[in-house]
Amino acid sequence: MENAVKIENQKKSNFFINTISIVVPLVVAVLLGVQNKLDLGNWTRSLPHLIGIINSLTTLFLILGFVFIKLKKISLHQLMMTASFGLGGLFLIFYVIYHLTNPSNKFTGEGFVRYVYFLTLITHIGFSLVVLPLVLRAVYFAATRQFAAHRKIARFAYPIWLYVSVTGVLVYLFVYQMFPAR
Repeated sequence: MENAVKIENQKKSNFFINTISIVVPLVVAVLLGVQNKLDLGNWTRSLPHLIGIINSLTTLFLILGFVFIKLKKISLHQLMMTASFGLGGLFLIFYVIYHLTNPSNKFTGEGFVRYVYFLTLITHIGFSLVVLPLVLRAVYFAATRQFAAHRKIARFAYPIWLYVSVTGVLVYLFVYQMFPAR
C-alpha cells in the first residue's frame, strides 16, 4: 500500500514538473512576441538591473552551495540551494513583468563581440529550457528525502544551472553595461 502511494505521488510530481517545464517557456515566448505592452509605470525600466543582481546572487549562492556540500555542511548547502531556487522564482516574476511592460533591448555591439554575445545568448536560452525540469526534479528529490536520486540528477542540473546563471549575468552586462542602447 505504501509503495502504491509513493508511485502515485511520483506520478503527480512528474506531471506537475513536466507541466511547469512546458508552460513557463511558452509564457515567456508569448511575452516576447507581444507587441502592445502594458503600462505599469517607469519603474519597470529598471528591472533589468534588478534581474542582473538576482542572477549574480544566484551564481554566488550556487557556488557556495557546491562548496558547502563538498565540505559536508548539509544545512548550509540546503540554505544556499533554497536561496538559489527562491531567487530563480523571483527572477521569473521580474522577467515576466519586464517583458509584459517593455520591448526587448537590442544588443548594439559590433564586430567580433557580436558573435560572442549571440553565442552566449543562444546557449543561455537553450540551457535555460533544459535546466528547469532538472532543477525542479532535484528540488523535489531533496524535499522528499530521496537523496540518491537527488545526487544523481544534481550532477547534471548543477553545472547547467550554474552556466545559465553565469551567462544570464553576462547577457545583462553585454546589453545594459558594456553596450547599452544608444
